[in-house]
Amino acid sequence: MAVLVITGTGTEVGKTVATAAVAAAALAAGRSVAVLKAAQTGVGPDEPGDAAEVARLAGAVTAAEVARYPEPLAPATAARRAGRAPVRPRDVAEAAAKLATEHDLVLVEGAGGLLVRFDAAGGTLADAARLLAAPVLVVASAGLGTLNTTELTARELRARGLDLAGIVIGSWPDAPDLASRCNLADLPEVSGAPLLGALPAGAGRLAPADFRAGAPSWLAPRLDGTWDAEVFGVRQAP
Repeated sequence: MAVLVITGTGTEVGKTVATAAVAAAALAAGRSVAVLKAAQTGVGPDEPGDAAEVARLAGAVTAAEVARYPEPLAPATAARRAGRAPVRPRDVAEAAAKLATEHDLVLVEGAGGLLVRFDAAGGTLADAARLLAAPVLVVASAGLGTLNTTELTARELRARGLDLAGIVIGSWPDAPDLASRCNLADLPEVSGAPLLGALPAGAGRLAPADFRAGAPSWLAPRLDGTWDAEVFGVRQAP
């Protein structure tokens, strides 16, 4: 795949760290990588955003943003309040397509969930993925409540004719509860897509060298890693 769109089932599910892990594993496999943040909100002009955080953790990636807005709000709301032009799905698609001419892999990270609005017309990351004809990787949480949000996201992707590449658990707890352990079997069932990885809790706090060394072991071979969902599930079985 030349372009992979990465969304979350909501905010604070580990999407940026998961994006960094995918980037690090691809780099370790010898691929050139670009990371495009569709709309960065909640940071000032000179502050590092999510794309910069991916580069810090993953290493030598090209980091880019389509637009950024100062308030930590949905992109459409943040753009309106800042009096700035909104991001349109076509802007995201065009930026990603250009990066794809110069890199083996382009990771397009959304803001929040799949249907967070970019503009007043209701454009979303899903619309950008459709324009790119790109698969979508969904980052989900581990515990109670994740089945509902993951299934809703998967249903929406399929309703739009988009390819759901798989699910990555953005933060796997050190001491998983019963719900988390059961969800290893239930997430693929409700989403109709494979589980492609589980990042250990606190992965984003690792030193970059340790993060890069560990990333391939957190992701499945489809994402340039060595992680095995079946083996992991047996080890964590309730």
